[in-house]
Amino acid sequence: MIKEFIVQNWALIMILMAFAILLKTTIFLNRKTIRRMYVLIGVVFLLSVIVFAEFYLESLGTMKELRVVLMAIRYSATPVIISLIVYTLVKKMRWFVFIPAIVLAAVNLVSIFTGIVFSIAADNTFHRGPLGYLPFIVVGIYCVFLVYILFRQSNKQPTEIIPILFLCFAFATGLILPFVLGKTYSQIFCVTIVISLFVYYVFSILQLTEKDSLTGLLNRQAYYAAVSDGASDINALVSIDMNGLKTINDNEGHLAGDEALETLALCFLRAARPRQSVYRVGGDEFVIVCRRFTEDEIKQLVARIEKNVSETKYFCAVGYSYTKDGTKPIDELLKESDEKMYAQKALFYRNSGSDRRHHG
Repeated sequence: MIKEFIVQNWALIMILMAFAILLKTTIFLNRKTIRRMYVLIGVVFLLSVIVFAEFYLESLGTMKELRVVLMAIRYSATPVIISLIVYTLVKKMRWFVFIPAIVLAAVNLVSIFTGIVFSIAADNTFHRGPLGYLPFIVVGIYCVFLVYILFRQSNKQPTEIIPILFLCFAFATGLILPFVLGKTYSQIFCVTIVISLFVYYVFSILQLTEKDSLTGLLNRQAYYAAVSDGASDINALVSIDMNGLKTINDNEGHLAGDEALETLALCFLRAARPRQSVYRVGGDEFVIVCRRFTEDEIKQLVARIEKNVSETKYFCAVGYSYTKDGTKPIDELLKESDEKMYAQKALFYRNSGSDRRHHG
């Protein structure tokens, strides 16, 4: 039995081992994310054992009661895995993302006795109950939510969109192929999930040269590359500077300052649209490079930024520059947006009765 399991799942085992080794040697993920990745690897491996045991018992035609229990675990494990992926990959995701998976697990547990989701007849055949499609619906909602959030938190660059699309494709096959291949798809589900995660992780590593490790925004080097390569279609810049970072660092510590920068970065990413790339160019300095937009659209971007930031406990100053025909040099655009931003920053400190030199 063990030999058969190894033969059937050898590719999965190898990928899981490679994933674990890569996590062990990584330097850019925080410990919390790495721990969640290890939990994810463990859960996927346990699911592969459960799937093998279920199909093994089916081939023997015995222990129907145990098969039903294993099936309930399998139907529950899939949304748990997807919710764990959401919890791991999406920044600042809270624990309540597991609630739909937990509710579904309870329904599957009830199904052991009622057949409301699935049952096994006396002739050893599988039957789908009145709620038989509920597990697929829950998984589908999780997948759509994950892809949507990852896209919103991305910098809308091809190097980030491609792995997100790959995840989308992998999850789509997980929803479609069970109806094409039948129950045998369960035997390749685990390896499908792990491969898609592994590819996403490798792409994340490849993005390190152009991303800021703290905020996930594009970094200063990426900004210089953007404004020098194909800069003719850049017709607007938005300059942003955080107010009060030094005060937070001095009074609450640098971890609190990092938390502030991460929070603001998410505000900017949620406000940005395709062709509006967000860069962290300094400690608390940010620039959004906009390509082929009207001035009204730039004003709408600034309004979205201010609205998002107003929902936090932090403050920032925002200024923008615009040229209709895109012929104004980048240096002039940046100087103009910086001047407007610094004017707003000075107004903030003047109204708050604070000295900027002591607050950053």
